[in-house]
Amino acid sequence: MADTAFQIQYRQEAIATFEQHQSLVRDFVTTEAVIKGNQATFLVAGSGGASAVTRGVNGLIPARADDLTQSTATLSEWHDLVRKTNFNVFASQGNQREIMQKTTMAVINRKIDSDIITLLNTGTQDTGAAATASLQMVVRSQAILGNNGVPFDGGITALITPAFLGYLQMTKEFGSADYVTKKPLDGANPNWADAPGFYRWMNINWVTHPNLPGVGTSAEKCFMFHKSAIGHAANKDGMQTPVGYDEEQAYSWARASIDMGGVLLQNSGVVVMNHDGSAFAAE
Repeated sequence: MADTAFQIQYRQEAIATFEQHQSLVRDFVTTEAVIKGNQATFLVAGSGGASAVTRGVNGLIPARADDLTQSTATLSEWHDLVRKTNFNVFASQGNQREIMQKTTMAVINRKIDSDIITLLNTGTQDTGAAATASLQMVVRSQAILGNNGVPFDGGITALITPAFLGYLQMTKEFGSADYVTKKPLDGANPNWADAPGFYRWMNINWVTHPNLPGVGTSAEKCFMFHKSAIGHAANKDGMQTPVGYDEEQAYSWARASIDMGGVLLQNSGVVVMNHDGSAFAAE
């Protein structure tokens, strides 16, 4: 006869899977809230590089036209739907309805970033052959933007891989708090969903992203870009995150839906930093 009766304790609060839950990029591009329609048009306006002129021999000041470029983002509908039977909700550990709702939002947020990253990856300016991150690569990327007249106005963001960040942290110019004016999660209150944070260094926002092209390989794609280089439109008022219960079939469901689309507005405002992150990948 057994003299023990061990009990298994199941923690009811769910622990989040290691995956991206929040959009890390959308705050650093030009956004538009679409109220109606399937397209959003962004206007890029400038002088076209015009130079000042003197009055002509006829006594008139020569006139010119502004350089106006309209770029259109076409919206598509995107959804994530999760469904669980009434028995699965009842018999499973944790608050399954809450988990469903949170994971659907995570899927949509990852799709937002995926669309923006795809646009950044169409940029035609790059740093050449892949190399490990260095102060020289950073300065070169910044110089490329500067040569194109991109303003050094605080609107520049660098979207980098964890390996790129690792190399930066080994440089004194980045690794010291004397140089970095903002650190990830300053003043943040992280909860179940990972709270996005970023560094502020060299008047550039440094955002580490786990889902950049080639992450963990010798062909990582990182990006330095200006906010005005990418446009992203979403029908924010029409975004849906309903939850419900089907009595006939006895299942619960949660759905997240959004209409959105993006467009590359100014190629001159994007630099692709070709990075070798293979040394920091798991073996």
